Amino acid sequence: MDIYTKKSRWKFYLALGGMIIVAISLFYTNYLASKLAEEERKKVETWSEAIKRIGEGELNDCDYTLHTKISRSNTTIPVILVDDRDNIIGAANFGESLDTNMVYLVKELEKIKADGSEPIEVDPQYVYFKESYLLKLIRYFPLLQFFLIVAFIVFGYIGFSSARRAEQNQVWVGMAKETAHQLGTPISAIMAWIEHLKMTREGDEPTQEILRELDNDVGRLSLIADRFSKIGSEPTLDRINIYDELEECRAYMQRRAPRKVVFNFPKPDESEALFVNINSHLFDWVIENLLRNALDAMDGKGSISAEVYDDTNSVYIDLSDTGKGIPSSKFNTVFQPGFTTKKRGWGLGLSLAKRIIESYHSGRIFVKKSVVNEGTTFTIELPKGK
Repeated sequence: MDIYTKKSRWKFYLALGGMIIVAISLFYTNYLASKLAEEERKKVETWSEAIKRIGEGELNDCDYTLHTKISRSNTTIPVILVDDRDNIIGAANFGESLDTNMVYLVKELEKIKADGSEPIEVDPQYVYFKESYLLKLIRYFPLLQFFLIVAFIVFGYIGFSSARRAEQNQVWVGMAKETAHQLGTPISAIMAWIEHLKMTREGDEPTQEILRELDNDVGRLSLIADRFSKIGSEPTLDRINIYDELEECRAYMQRRAPRKVVFNFPKPDESEALFVNINSHLFDWVIENLLRNALDAMDGKGSISAEVYDDTNSVYIDLSDTGKGIPSSKFNTVFQPGFTTKKRGWGLGLSLAKRIIESYHSGRIFVKKSVVNEGTTFTIELPKGK
């Protein structure tokens, strides 16, 4: 199982754990709310009975001190007292000014009836009541908790991702510059030895031919070291015709590709120039990575094509192959460090390509389309050169 599959599973487990916490909280909160609702109804029933006794006491000239205390004890549950014709007699706990506002009370009574709340009968009167503010808070608590958990997870994920990305970038830069430094010394030494051999074997044409090839290879190593040294630094961008640059990459890679692989690239002399601001060393690295991946995916035969087009602000380069293709679920994963389908691959090529295009050239690189066993098209978008 690769690291990205594990990462996806951990995200699923975290989301599942969060949903379980919210579900348990919702169940428990609803249980508490139902119990509190029962207690509030009993409290209103007691209050209603006290109101009834007070009325009877006034008629019979009885002591109703206890009932008065009970009636005054309800300070949280909004109640409306109506007669048998639904005429409002009185109200409490809606607010000091609202308890006597008949227009407001009529609307509240309609809402209570619409909710299906059963009134409490206090013959010949009826008491309608609403949930207390505390009970409403308890009912809404799971939603508040859910949003807080989501916010915590989102901000925590963003924070950790940013910190991990910054640390990852530091590792990238450190490894790249150290690689360039380590390559520099042996490359300089090899170049000196080649020059020495050229002088000592003058006139030996076979040896000179070998030395020229060695010189080309050392030049290539020097170019690779220069590319690594530019990682983490702000590269110099030059205004270059994209057709010329693609032709150089094609010529280099075609010499190293199997003969059964056909390259269909636009010819510079047959295309109108399109200029972009790029660093040739780094941009060529991206194209070469894409072409190597295409060659690996085709098993020695097929075709690789390039198409260039533009709009008002950008130049687009489509690189297509007839290889194994990429599943749609992996379109974004292929650019993650360490992702590879090769047995001996490091999984760094496309990650570096993405960094070079997006961080150093202010562009984009993405999988435009891919069909398994049919082929893949990568698209590079670059700002037009000015």
